[in-house]
Amino acid sequence: MLSELARLIDAVHREKNIPREALVEVLENAMIAAARKRFGMNRDLEAHYNEELGEVELFEFRTVVTEIQDPEREILFDDARGLDEECELGDSLGIKMDVDALGRIAAQTAKQVIIQKIRDAEREMTFNEFRDRKGELITGIVRRFEKGNIIVDLGRAEAILPKREQVHTETYRQGDRLQAYVLDITRAAKSPQVVLSRTHPGLLMKLFELEVPEIYENIVRIEACAREPGHRAKIAVSSTDPDVDPVGACVGLKGSRVQAVVQELRGEAIDIIPFHPDPARFIVSAIAPATVSRVYMDEQLHTMELIVPDDQLSKAIGRRGQNVRLAAQLTGWRIDIYSETRHAEMNERARSELSQVAGLTGDQIEQLVRHGYRGAQSLSDAEAYEVASILDIGEETAEAMILAAEDIAVTLEEEQPAEADAAAEPSPPTPEGEPASEA
Repeated sequence: MLSELARLIDAVHREKNIPREALVEVLENAMIAAARKRFGMNRDLEAHYNEELGEVELFEFRTVVTEIQDPEREILFDDARGLDEECELGDSLGIKMDVDALGRIAAQTAKQVIIQKIRDAEREMTFNEFRDRKGELITGIVRRFEKGNIIVDLGRAEAILPKREQVHTETYRQGDRLQAYVLDITRAAKSPQVVLSRTHPGLLMKLFELEVPEIYENIVRIEACAREPGHRAKIAVSSTDPDVDPVGACVGLKGSRVQAVVQELRGEAIDIIPFHPDPARFIVSAIAPATVSRVYMDEQLHTMELIVPDDQLSKAIGRRGQNVRLAAQLTGWRIDIYSETRHAEMNERARSELSQVAGLTGDQIEQLVRHGYRGAQSLSDAEAYEVASILDIGEETAEAMILAAEDIAVTLEEEQPAEADAAAEPSPPTPEGEPASEA
């Protein structure tokens, strides 16, 4: 049995492509483990693979002494002389052991250790092979399904596409080709180490890099990307060469390049948007295909209000709020969208409430409205230095206006609680807010 274990080296080296040195070390360690299980855990043992004989030689080392205190690690001087005439007191004497004495059970233990070590070596090789491929695209074949996860054959290794990283609109069968984004490389003991994703924005970016040479050559850059996997995506691009149109480069002749990406993503719609360093202009492009009338930006709160024509509201929000969500993800700004009619109503109400604040002139009211103040409550929540800066007045005067606005806001809330709540800080559009006729 033990000689058979030694002969595993050549077979496993060829089949698993594991280095011979690693296999020899595994075999030697397995022999030591088997010997300690058979003869005792405290023994000082070494194993060496003999290339000429094609077998593992096992040695036990004992210290030469005149009186034995540790029978597992010491040997009497007279007994040591019988094995080696030149040994002296204090020497460490190596004694070759009979590996056949290990028996069948110990040999089986050695074989199990070898098998486990081979698996460990395979995992280490897989990790080393793929650790530099994190963030890249990889192609494999669907092999099987485990608890909703898809196991993908990469050739020399297996990968896992977890359920959470799958696009719910996509279905696969055994044997299908699958292209995915390498999300992570792990040292997991009992599962595939390569973790894939079909939902990560990096998949979209890498697909464009494959299809658009200008991106690969860094002439065109992908500045931002946002996805709702399986439905729609937005990608913002810029160009380092003024003669190269970044959007046109990504679309390709008659849309050939973007269509190749859409096909790989199984019909996911893709909006390609020109990036602009000015956030307002960037957001106007990001909210396409809707057109925007006006933009109000609050840099401190990192929010923007977009005013759109009444007939563009549904388009700006998108089906179930998809368009505005993607635009917000793409730009990194919170976006509130209002129709022109709704915005005019809000402004008129704001003027009505602010006109009740003592000391505010008509021009000052208009300035506050232009700066996004939506009424008494909005003014009462402001800081005195902000109001003073906008109206070019002293902070004491501004503080008095804020206190007056607080009293008015309380009165309005008591009189019309429902309306007062509606006049508070605007919230992002929701699907329920879309006009039913335009949804």
